[in-house]
Amino acid sequence: MKVLIVHAHPEPKSFCSALKDLTAETFRQNGHEVQISDLYATKFNPIGGAHDFKKAANSDYFKYQSEQVNAYQNDLYAEDLKAEMDKLVSADIVIFSFPLWWFGLPAILKGWVDRVFAMGFAYGTGKGVYDTGVFKGKKSMAIFTTGGPEVAYGEKGKNGTIEQTLFPINHGMLYFVGMSVIEPFIAYSPARLSDEERKKLLEKLKSKIENIEKEKIIYG
Repeated sequence: MKVLIVHAHPEPKSFCSALKDLTAETFRQNGHEVQISDLYATKFNPIGGAHDFKKAANSDYFKYQSEQVNAYQNDLYAEDLKAEMDKLVSADIVIFSFPLWWFGLPAILKGWVDRVFAMGFAYGTGKGVYDTGVFKGKKSMAIFTTGGPEVAYGEKGKNGTIEQTLFPINHGMLYFVGMSVIEPFIAYSPARLSDEERKKLLEKLKSKIENIEKEKIIYG
């Protein structure tokens, strides 16, 4: 199985990065091929624009989605962006690794989605969505940390449920383009945990990765 981990944390020594490292190591130990797009380490540009394309279809009026379609149809994507698209196409499972910031993805990862899940390539121009999406047959999963404790995301939590928080990511991004979405792995407020508690979280994640084929699918 080919695995793509898209990682978005600025500190390599963070617990979030430790989750990413363990995920990659466990997949590799079980014979899988792993690619990592470490967005901060590679200084990935999250801003979509004319630089996404080698040549514009309309030099008088810039319409991003139209240019995405034209670039896909005429092989005009910039090399850095095409490399990320190629990784996505080759992957059997896509992992988003990130800290939950302001109830969503860090801007650098949201920008990766904006640029890589491009119209013409990932959806649109007659392509299906959800159960008939372009990437049907692939699996996906979010692995992330939070600042707040688990109780804050419960039924009576002030933050709303974690399912509500993740809906735009799991349903509106990953499932929208056809991928089956595995129940996420969440490390609630690791900064407030003891070393032993964090160790148990790592063990829990390792077990989840080792049994990934049996994990619950929440969409798809």
